[in-house]
Amino acid sequence: MKRALIYFLLGTAISFLLNYFLLGSKGWQLELYYGCSFGAAWGIAYYLDNERFSLAMKFLISFAAMAVLVGAGMLIFGLALAVPSVIKFSTVFVAYYLIASFRATKSLRK
Repeated sequence: MKRALIYFLLGTAISFLLNYFLLGSKGWQLELYYGCSFGAAWGIAYYLDNERFSLAMKFLISFAAMAVLVGAGMLIFGLALAVPSVIKFSTVFVAYYLIASFRATKSLRK
């Protein structure tokens, strides 16, 4: 759990800094929100990379996290600005498991 939180914090910080300072910003609040979606994807993917979670449970938890992201984004920024956070989340989440699939253990934890 500690390492998942570290991945969340590092993913958020790195994404925020890259988007805010290098790629152009639409405001620090929006970039922080997008950074949180990026960090959450890495943290949740790492946390769920465990044998105790079934594939169905992994899908359910990831969809719940996306629903929370969209809900929070809609309340703060509106639907048009909330949708890219889900795209970032799902891209990172899928990338994590794609990278893991090339390993013999099918996990990035081992």
